[in-house]
Amino acid sequence: MIGGGQMALALAEGFCRAGLLTPADITVYDPVPAARDRLAARIPGIGLAPSAAAAVAGAGMVFLAVKPQHVVAAAAEFAAALPSGATVVSIVAGLSMDSLQTLLGSRRIIRVMPNTPCLVGKGVSALCRSPEVPAEAASQAARLLGAVGSVHQVDEHLLDAVTGLSGSGPGFVALVVEALADGGVKAGLPRALALALATETLSGTAALITETGEHPAQIKDRVASPGGTTIAGLAVLEQRAVRAALIDAVVAAADRARALGQRSSASG
Repeated sequence: MIGGGQMALALAEGFCRAGLLTPADITVYDPVPAARDRLAARIPGIGLAPSAAAAVAGAGMVFLAVKPQHVVAAAAEFAAALPSGATVVSIVAGLSMDSLQTLLGSRRIIRVMPNTPCLVGKGVSALCRSPEVPAEAASQAARLLGAVGSVHQVDEHLLDAVTGLSGSGPGFVALVVEALADGGVKAGLPRALALALATETLSGTAALITETGEHPAQIKDRVASPGGTTIAGLAVLEQRAVRAALIDAVVAAADRARALGQRSSASG
């Protein structure tokens, strides 16, 4: 792995927790001492390389887990050492496979957009691959990512939208949970109880949608009795354009992912 931040840590822990890899199977390079120390403490036995080039030496699969603004410098450090048969799995937001192939000198590229619930094994990842990636390598990447959540295969042109929805979505959802809890406090609930109710209501509603297969509008309408409490609250949300704000937030995040990718490509 190139990069040892929170997402790299979540992935490595998930791979080991699922028994797909052992700590000794994973080698990470990160220039930040705190990141290396965190990895060593959380995953005893994990390999810590002294350089990016050393980390990829002999690797069959390399996870590229750096910020978009750091990818050009990171690629320059290990591209020459990348084994010819290695597959690079990039979680760099916005950076296209064509740009990665140019930066790395390899055409075996898988792009992935995971999200932070991977930290607790409840993530969702979308991935696409270049035609040069062997089917076995693609299956291995999907199995590894499946250790930290669900995996969806998509076309590359959809990945910026995926970033806007599921990549950035945990931030949006956390804000909604916080606001619901604050509403509970304003209505008279103790804060701890309000936060628990908000969190459990969100997770329960998500499970209801998933398990029944019903459209969210059906569930909304079922609890919105004529003249009742829910429809009164929904009317306020519509008046305040909450629905439109969430739609615009996803589109803005997708646009930002696209812009970051273009900036990284131009830097290379």
